[in-house]
Amino acid sequence: QVQLVESGGGLVQAGGSLRLSCAASGIILRINSMGLYRQAPGKQRELVATITASGSTNYADSVKGRFSISRDNVKNTVYLQMNSLKPEDTAVYYCYANLVVISTLRERDYWGQGTQVTVSS
Repeated sequence: QVQLVESGGGLVQAGGSLRLSCAASGIILRINSMGLYRQAPGKQRELVATITASGSTNYADSVKGRFSISRDNVKNTVYLQMNSLKPEDTAVYYCYANLVVISTLRERDYWGQGTQVTVSS
């Protein structure tokens, strides 16, 4: 059983910062990529940032220069540092991981339950 648990969400004023963490637990053989997606009310879920096992990153254009993703491969944890937050960053942020579990040896996508980020103007 794989679990992704997010933490670090909350309420912040525009221009402020938050740091999200997501830890993967379970009998995991390999994590290929991890990242964060977000979904605002009435909108589709969208990519925020991802990072591969080798450290290659990908960001949504809307967060480039403001958000930074990093990863601890020993702890199976990904971090998203969010700076210069804007009201339009308000959303539920979901952790994502593409990984292989030892029991099946198959790649699969997993999702966390989400954490709310609210940016007030």
